[in-house]
Amino acid sequence: MPTMTMVQAIQDALRVALRQDPRVVLLGEDVGKNGGVFRVTEGLQAEFGAERVSDTPLAENGIVGGAIGMALYGLRPVAEIQFVDFIYPAFDQIVSEMAKMRWRSAGQYACPVVVRAPYGGGIKGGLYHSQSPEAYFCHTAGLKVVIPATPRDAKGLLLESLAGDDPVVFLEPKRLYRTLKEDVPEGAYRVPLSSARVARAGEQCTVLAYGAMVPVALDAAEQAAGQSWSVEVLDLRTLVPLDQDAVLASVSKTGRVVIVHEAPRTCGYGAELAALVAEKALTSLQAPVLRVTGYDTPFPYTLEHTYLPDAPRVLRAIEHVMSY
Repeated sequence: MPTMTMVQAIQDALRVALRQDPRVVLLGEDVGKNGGVFRVTEGLQAEFGAERVSDTPLAENGIVGGAIGMALYGLRPVAEIQFVDFIYPAFDQIVSEMAKMRWRSAGQYACPVVVRAPYGGGIKGGLYHSQSPEAYFCHTAGLKVVIPATPRDAKGLLLESLAGDDPVVFLEPKRLYRTLKEDVPEGAYRVPLSSARVARAGEQCTVLAYGAMVPVALDAAEQAAGQSWSVEVLDLRTLVPLDQDAVLASVSKTGRVVIVHEAPRTCGYGAELAALVAEKALTSLQAPVLRVTGYDTPFPYTLEHTYLPDAPRVLRAIEHVMSY
């Protein structure tokens, strides 16, 4: 079993899909000859040709709109947005067309488009290269929203996304692209959507996290163990559809919840998780649900380290719920 970074695992997933299904095509800015800004698609155009791995103009509206048309005519396109911060020109195509095609056609047409985009901070990208807009897409009925936290999951979740007939917004935590390696199964390895992963088992407190915040949560849980607190870290992996059973099972076991995400606090995805716990696991709680998040400001450049949740901030939240 080869050891891969997340970049290598995503590239491997795309290569497997291109080899196994002639309907799969890749398109986006610089995805061909240059292999993308982060080199995720490096070498794929040389192997599969420019018709299947296509460079596009700098026009996100056209990239996603073109992908929708391809999907309606039987292809399975993967549209890369160079940074998720640039996705807004394509927002109308995503929420008004891609997400609604199955509904508006009464099930006659599927729209199997996967929109890949690196998201989040941690690389000194400043306010236009560090955003976390996952809540916008979670709010849109008809879309699936997937955010891996490990190379293994990145490959498995991407191949699972490509195998389905629904549109998927696949957000990749770019700060994790090359920061960790792990063994990744070869071939057509898939991870079911709506299946959370227990990243660390625990008994006294649940930390809900996804993407780049999973390693942060694990670090905080390790520090909490030094104070004899048993903290469970649940990696959600898929925000829509959410594995509600896994969330509620963990909360029912521990009775305490800390939610971590790097997106701004107000109307962030953590609010949906807190509402779920309040509605379906309130009697299990021994302390208020706490959120550790980014702030309600544009993403800063020089104060990136202050904006992003880190292990000390998460640990303080754990301390609060444990001492409540």
